[in-house]
Amino acid sequence: MAQTQREKELIEKFLQDTKLFLGPDPEIMYDHGLAPITEMEKEAIAKVSDATISVVRSKLQAASTEAFEMLEQIGAAPGAKWGDLITGFYTASGDLSLASSGGVLAFSTTAQYAVKFTRKYWVDDPTVGVKPGDAFMHNDARYGGIHNADHSMILPLFHEGKLIAWAVAVVHEGENGAVEPGGIPSAAESKFMEGLMLSPIKVAENYTLKKDLVTFMQNSVREPKLQLQDMKAKLYAVIRMKKRMEEAIEEFGVDAVVATLRKTLDDTVAEVKRRISKWPDGTVRTMAVADGTLRENILIKTQLEVTKKGDELHFDLSGSAPEFANRSNNSIIVGAKGVIAQLFLQFIWPDMPRNQAVIAPMKFTVTHKSIFDCSYEVPNAQSMMTIFPLFTAAQHALAKFLYSSPERYTKIIAPWYNMIACFLYGGITQNGETVGNIGTDLNAMPGGAHEDSDGEHSIAPLFAAMAEQGEQELLEEEIPMMHLSRRIVKDNQGFGKFRGGQGYQMIVAVKDSPFWGLMATTIGSKYPTVNGLFGGYGCPAYPLAKVKGINVFKILEENPEQFRYTIEEIMNERPFEGASYTTHHRGLQFEVVNEGEIYIVTQGAGGGYGDVLDRDPNLVMKDLEDGLISDYVAQNIYHVVYDPETLVLNKEATEEKRRKEREARKKRGVPYKEFLKQWVTDEPPSHLPWYGCWGDKNIIYAGSPQNKMSAEAIQSVFLPDPKDVQIAQLQARLQQLTGNQGGGS
Repeated sequence: MAQTQREKELIEKFLQDTKLFLGPDPEIMYDHGLAPITEMEKEAIAKVSDATISVVRSKLQAASTEAFEMLEQIGAAPGAKWGDLITGFYTASGDLSLASSGGVLAFSTTAQYAVKFTRKYWVDDPTVGVKPGDAFMHNDARYGGIHNADHSMILPLFHEGKLIAWAVAVVHEGENGAVEPGGIPSAAESKFMEGLMLSPIKVAENYTLKKDLVTFMQNSVREPKLQLQDMKAKLYAVIRMKKRMEEAIEEFGVDAVVATLRKTLDDTVAEVKRRISKWPDGTVRTMAVADGTLRENILIKTQLEVTKKGDELHFDLSGSAPEFANRSNNSIIVGAKGVIAQLFLQFIWPDMPRNQAVIAPMKFTVTHKSIFDCSYEVPNAQSMMTIFPLFTAAQHALAKFLYSSPERYTKIIAPWYNMIACFLYGGITQNGETVGNIGTDLNAMPGGAHEDSDGEHSIAPLFAAMAEQGEQELLEEEIPMMHLSRRIVKDNQGFGKFRGGQGYQMIVAVKDSPFWGLMATTIGSKYPTVNGLFGGYGCPAYPLAKVKGINVFKILEENPEQFRYTIEEIMNERPFEGASYTTHHRGLQFEVVNEGEIYIVTQGAGGGYGDVLDRDPNLVMKDLEDGLISDYVAQNIYHVVYDPETLVLNKEATEEKRRKEREARKKRGVPYKEFLKQWVTDEPPSHLPWYGCWGDKNIIYAGSPQNKMSAEAIQSVFLPDPKDVQIAQLQARLQQLTGNQGGGS
């Protein structure tokens, strides 16, 4: 019997009203464009002059930056204190229009999805609602974000009862109750091990935090004081933004504010298309390789093809590695797009308004259930291990377009160092407090070489131009982790005509804590994470080093002359009798540390630019005098001749040595077809744990040539627990040693 229209309406209403679960909305999550312009916005733009919009834009931009600086001053988390945050104004539809001048832009471009979820589902919901004085929080990346360590505060802004905008503050809070302290657990084997998972939720009414929800969140994390303080800090920051917007409305009218937020976006889209149209048409293909999941050494491919035609730029990530069902280095698609927006706004067009429209007209092709568009059921706390290599691949590819572009808005830069080389920590402080978070040394990434100058040493992370690595003396007042040495590492350089910036090493030990543990969440111990540009070298690979079974503080008291200040001296000379010396890849899961044991991790280097033989010999000598490079590098990489005693350059001998090296290069060279025969195989070697395409991007490998799949039917990859693998190896070894005599387990 056919249904009547009324019956259909009742069924539809029933289904709408009784949804089992409001999970992430694909319609929202896959759309990185702008919401359609509203009638309110059209009418406002028609009434307001460009001159007024320019003034209001400056006021709102200043308001965002004021709130940013306010959060830095009153926030509790290391990320809040040292710049790993962002503030911004969003349109009534939820599009980011203006962000603070400092901060992590990827946060603000990914927060739009949570704002749009709130607008779509809670505005008309009778049990929730969105009204003046309400504030919402969210941290689950599946609803928009990079990972769950980033917490956002969302404040709807009204004028005469009408929603006109949103103010948002996002902070990398770190600690969120995950299986490991610090908020980004590499040991997470499911999303349920990643700690607090807040879908957009109302946490305040009448501009006041709700005590029951605050208590719930405090009860869910290791640092309840931090949770409370930063919820308050973020709320007061967005309230300050509200106040500044109301002042702009009082001075210029509400239409001026509404018009500014929308027209800033539309103008950005138009300018992006114009700038892209000036680039040469063509396609650039590149790749990046992550050398592990932070738990095991495997090779995870980022496949990137960037095509420019007319005023469209297309990023095709087809052929990249499949998602890992029980590892945390997957990325939600908005994270992948977010770092591309970060790249443009920080390195390509830093003069553009800091908003999401910079990528709105661009096209993305990403395979679902790959590392860049993972399903909502897999963990993603360490998405940086996926999206940071993507950032590097994209920075490398876009430099090829910029090189031939008649218009540039910044200098071409070789790839920035892309890893968070630092220690995470958790335990009981010298003050008796339980804490867990991340060290801010991650903010000291070295810069890539410029087209006309060297890169900067340990200057800033690729994701936040104005972030800092923190003051060690202040940190040591709060936590018992002592930095015994912090030095630029010799020969840690992306060699080239202009060299990349160099990073420092951290030698740390724990003092005066009854219980403390360390983690490290960095790849690049086996395969370099950063490549060079136009002939420049990439960065080296680095291990994590440990010296256990000693108390270095007693050694410093009794025999200070035994101490060494660099990783190479400690690990090569082994000056501490009775100690165990080991190296480890830089994906270290939470490990309990005894007082005085030494842990060492090293930052990388930015990529080099141009041929090493074109480097000014005087610059080589300056690096040698400053202790940045060794005689070996000066003589065998840069081919410079000098007096080793006086360091006086022999210019004529250098020119001759370089001429001979160029001739030797020609002799070493082979025709391209011969090169392919020597270097290219049909499939990855059987011993290589390779994940991603090899040649044909429609064929995806999952660890071996025998394990492959069609990109159209890509499947999640499950990896065994490294401890189970080790146990099996030890059992096999034991059986071998005992002559396979059997026996009980």
